[in-house]
Amino acid sequence: MNEVNYVIGVDYGTDSVRSVLVDTSNGKEISSSVFLYPRWQKGLYCNATLNQFRQHPLDYIEGLTYTIKECIAKAGGDQIASNVKGIAVDTTGSSPIAVNEAGIPLSLTDGFEENPNAMFVLWKDHSATKEASEINAHAEKFDVNYLKYVGGVYSSEWFWSKLLFILRTDKKVRNHTVSWVEHCDWIPFLLCGETDIKKMKRSRCAAGHKALWAEEFDGLPSDEFFSSLDPLLKGYRDRLFTDTYTSDVPAGNLSAEWANKLGLNTNVIIGVGAFDAHMGAVGGEIEPYFLSKVMGTSTCDILVAPNQDIDGKLIKGICGQVNGSVIPNMAGLEAGQSAFGDVYAWFKNLISWPLNHLLSESKLLDPETASALKIELEEKIIATLSKQAEALGDHDYEELAIDWLNGRRTPNANQELKGAITGFSLGTDAPRMFRALAEATCFGAKSIVECFKDQDVPVKGIIGIGGVAKKSPYIMQMMSDILEMPIRIHRFEHTCALGAAMFAAVAAGIYPTIEVAMKAMGTGFEKEYKPNKRKQKMYREHFHQYQTLGRYLEKYHKKDIKPYLS
Repeated sequence: MNEVNYVIGVDYGTDSVRSVLVDTSNGKEISSSVFLYPRWQKGLYCNATLNQFRQHPLDYIEGLTYTIKECIAKAGGDQIASNVKGIAVDTTGSSPIAVNEAGIPLSLTDGFEENPNAMFVLWKDHSATKEASEINAHAEKFDVNYLKYVGGVYSSEWFWSKLLFILRTDKKVRNHTVSWVEHCDWIPFLLCGETDIKKMKRSRCAAGHKALWAEEFDGLPSDEFFSSLDPLLKGYRDRLFTDTYTSDVPAGNLSAEWANKLGLNTNVIIGVGAFDAHMGAVGGEIEPYFLSKVMGTSTCDILVAPNQDIDGKLIKGICGQVNGSVIPNMAGLEAGQSAFGDVYAWFKNLISWPLNHLLSESKLLDPETASALKIELEEKIIATLSKQAEALGDHDYEELAIDWLNGRRTPNANQELKGAITGFSLGTDAPRMFRALAEATCFGAKSIVECFKDQDVPVKGIIGIGGVAKKSPYIMQMMSDILEMPIRIHRFEHTCALGAAMFAAVAAGIYPTIEVAMKAMGTGFEKEYKPNKRKQKMYREHFHQYQTLGRYLEKYHKKDIKPYLS
């Protein structure tokens, strides 16, 4: 009998990490495990009013250890472990951190254990809006257009904005920072047991989409570009990297320390990391000109195109076009929405205020019953709202929302923008508000599709990935209606982790290319939503209203100008 080979895909999300053990012959999930970040769950190191969202590396390390060990234990233990050939990792991004010369995050060193500025600056952290604005203005002074491959606009969610903010904010962190690394680069480095930051293999995906790396620039922009922006950045180009690697390349072998910790062996190959949506697109069996939407707290939208089709073409307003960031030797184009599932979560929390603040004070219920009732009701809110919103029917309505509750990522990143809801009346209730918010997130998706189409990049269809795609038929049907195109929902539960597993199989030499691995390990689609033409006219009119209101809000978004809506 032929030996069965296994790989492990590790997917770091916003709230949790999940690992999946996969049979490389067919992509079948053998076992999986999910770990909620304990410090993040407690809200530590975060301050939403300051747009500060930080995560401690111990959450990541503990989650990595727990989920891989549980996957192996569930699958059968040592017998399975001996046939694990590779591990690959995807993460959120841009989620960078300050490290020392050994590549150790400062928050894992003495004196920085509880310092948020020494932790991972999560993708959704918008502390650095000022720094992003400065980078955009500064780039206009140079003959070389350093923003040409990131859509022409640099974001506060990205690598350099966050580095500059931390350097300016925290002198102690600044004085101990040797380098600045992405989460997706640090985990493979950790697993390989490397102790020299100069040996870290940097992801082509992360570097190209978030750090201004480009083949045309022979690496990162010049030191002059950064040092003239702020002297604090002088020399950082040399502290970082020149070369980058696609995710089909091995980062190294599993170290003896980690092999012992996980119950594996040192022959296990560790692949170069990448961002979750990029590996998710591969796990979701992306095809050229199909838009892969990873829909969770935010969305990250990925499109791939043959390099010859994109050669000489610069797509404005997106989050980057990078050769090999998704599939080696193809152009990867990224877009996204800064808030998607977060919009629904915000509304759930808003209308759950009585549950969170009054139920525990009830004189009719004991504390245990009150707590259980709170959990039961919260779990039902979104599903019930979806059903009642759908039951409202096909007729027109006045409520209209803008989905920029966490700023706007695409088109044209602007994290200072805010959301809005208009058209209220005494007849507006929670299901009608929810419908307006759901519609707004779908209009945000349509804005991205239109951004590509307006620049002669066709979008042939949508591939839906992630929790919202699999669990929210009401929103998916609305999106199909608004986009006026079908949406295929991928079958695999943890599609980003499956994509990571596919890359692990290539890095380990089981398959020669990621295309071959996708064909062998792809699991297909479970459902397809098709557009309802009855709503086409209404949604077109609403989208026009959405665009008009959005332009108005953007014009008056500055703090010193208060918009008046008549």
